[in-house]
Amino acid sequence: MLTLWVEFFEDLEHVRGRSKNTVSAYRRDLELYEEFKSLRKSIPQFYPFMKEKGLSTRSQARVISSVRTYLKFLEQQDHSVPELRDLKLPRVEKKPPESIRIEDFEKLLIASKEAKNEAQVSRNQLLLFLMFGLGLRVSEVTALNLESLKLDESSIVIMGKGSKERILPLNQKLLEALNTYIDEHRKNLCFDESLRSLLINNKSKRPSRVDIWRWMESWSKKAGFVKTVSPHQFRHACATSLLENGANLRSIQILLGHTSLQTTQMYTSVTKSHLNKVLDESHPFSGTDLVKKAQDPNY
Repeated sequence: MLTLWVEFFEDLEHVRGRSKNTVSAYRRDLELYEEFKSLRKSIPQFYPFMKEKGLSTRSQARVISSVRTYLKFLEQQDHSVPELRDLKLPRVEKKPPESIRIEDFEKLLIASKEAKNEAQVSRNQLLLFLMFGLGLRVSEVTALNLESLKLDESSIVIMGKGSKERILPLNQKLLEALNTYIDEHRKNLCFDESLRSLLINNKSKRPSRVDIWRWMESWSKKAGFVKTVSPHQFRHACATSLLENGANLRSIQILLGHTSLQTTQMYTSVTKSHLNKVLDESHPFSGTDLVKKAQDPNY
């Protein structure tokens, strides 16, 4: 086991407030590093080692970042860590986040109606509205409780990464979906009155991440998509839609719960491509007639 293994993970969870999913990701990355260390090879060989394991450049960058965080922790504890200077992040080409169009969302809504009963349909629709309307993470959706709702104030309390709380407004569409689900359908899914989870799966339990992915896979197939639409694509769709319709980055940062505005800025590349398309299709300069007239000596 790596030096100060237990202490490092205690620091991650209890001092830095990392979520359980984040801590699990660190654990997997460091287990890979521990496996490499057992081979007694030099640090530069770590990169081909990860490539042999089938890791993409982006995944390698994540592993290196995790290992560097661990090594910096050792350094803070007065341990000598010469390998820290040799572990550099690989250059990763930044790609705009994958999103979905409003037409795709509507197809998924229709597909989600193919359920055993009206209660499941109501839950499915509410889930999609929450993810697309508020840009929620899967972990945030599954963690929602009845107490999270402030319907009299038209708002909802979201518990984000690192147990950071944010209060988001609910538009009319979401309010209608929530009221219909709670007043008419949730009781037909939940047979345990002590269960406070807002969403209920088909086994009368709080839905897990696996449940969400399984539903998304089913609805994507029914909608005719070649690839399963991931829950995170709704988050991206929410952000890009807001930007394209005039929302400022600071507002989107608050909505999505990003710690840094720099994270939110990745969506500007998506909207730039959208803007280019709008200009190409809508601006008078995009027409060929004007160019031809300018080039015609007789004009």
